[in-house]
Amino acid sequence: MPLTVAIVGRPNVGKSTLFNRLAGKKLAIVDDTPGVTRDRAWASSNLGGLELRLIDTAGYDKGAAESLLARMAEQTKAAIKNADICLFVIDAREGLTAGDQIVADALRKSGKPVILAANKSEGKTDAGIEADGYALGFGEPVAISAEHGLGLGELRDALLPFSQDVPPTDEQETVEGAAESEIRPLRLAIVGRPNVGKSSLLNRLIGEERALTSPEAGTTRDAVLAEWRWGEREVLLHDTAGLRRKARVSEKLEKLSIQSTLHAVRFADCVILVMDARETLEKQDLTIADLIAREGRALIFVANKWDEVKNRQSAMRELRERADRLLPQVAGAPIVGVSALTGEGMERLMPAAMEADRVWNKRVPTAELNRFLQGALARHPPPAVSGRRIRVRYMTQAKARPPTFVLFGNQLSALPEANLRYLKHGLRAAFELPGTPIRIMLRSTKNPYAEG
Repeated sequence: MPLTVAIVGRPNVGKSTLFNRLAGKKLAIVDDTPGVTRDRAWASSNLGGLELRLIDTAGYDKGAAESLLARMAEQTKAAIKNADICLFVIDAREGLTAGDQIVADALRKSGKPVILAANKSEGKTDAGIEADGYALGFGEPVAISAEHGLGLGELRDALLPFSQDVPPTDEQETVEGAAESEIRPLRLAIVGRPNVGKSSLLNRLIGEERALTSPEAGTTRDAVLAEWRWGEREVLLHDTAGLRRKARVSEKLEKLSIQSTLHAVRFADCVILVMDARETLEKQDLTIADLIAREGRALIFVANKWDEVKNRQSAMRELRERADRLLPQVAGAPIVGVSALTGEGMERLMPAAMEADRVWNKRVPTAELNRFLQGALARHPPPAVSGRRIRVRYMTQAKARPPTFVLFGNQLSALPEANLRYLKHGLRAAFELPGTPIRIMLRSTKNPYAEG
């Protein structure tokens, strides 16, 4: 059965434009004048293999009883009632308004699951979009541009868990996994504290002086993008400005450089965190690694200036232990000791990046997941809540990049964080997922979409 999606929001945020974009046809009239859409419109859509039944709605606004606005609002309420999920569209250019709050209140009262979409997001910073989204209480928004067709892949990923009332077959997963594993350019970002050798590393990798280098911290300001090829794989390589602690960032130019670096991390598939081999896993290194994990990117630790380390075997063993203990969310992330100055150890870096990307894209068949889940629950069952035991029925993988799993069951909103950490560690060990963030979402009758 297709997933029924009601597209709702205040007037003139681009609901009909999105409706037409998803439907693949100009079925709804689009104009800059607010209130063009007044009745519900229906259409079928296939978004990356996901079957949808779309409902376009009038802009939701309060009006006097029996007024046109009130009747339009009733049409929207009916659409929400008939939907499996509501796609709440806001205008990323204008930011939040009182009208958005009115829509948010109505959606909360409906009890339907909600995905927030920030439309017209081209040119808008991720930080601004996220701040607006979290203020409404619906979690992280999906940044899209209905007019330009941007962000539709992310929108599909957000909708996908709600369509899986039964686990997909292993055959379906094999087809999806094959499609996602097609060879595409590897987007690789190089980040780290100032003056640890990021630009020297980029130059050494591509074999030319693409980025300026200097002993002075802060030489790189804007992100440097280099197109490159490693073997048969195209690589888009980003060198970035050094990230310092917030308290030390004062100049406007440096603040802009940091924003550019954060954008490069979000752009990347895999991120190389460069550290000074003589001062590894400093507080700022840990902060940057945590940022990379929260953004859901594959991570590689590079200890630069490795040629200056005396007892290398002992140093690597200590670094491995500290990394796994201090950053359990990316336990097992590869660590490569190199010297960008001499080229020592560089031959190990790109194979590590390719392996990290493979793990980041990995899919696990549902049958194997549920065998793992049964064993995990038998060893460590969920606790009882108000005299009733939390019931976990099954698990499926919603997407890769990073590996994201959905638990189905009852009362899952009460599942303790310790149980989720236990499942994440188990998944990492059972299916060989070192170094990549693992996400678990919960789907139950009372709380259909909560991130673990």
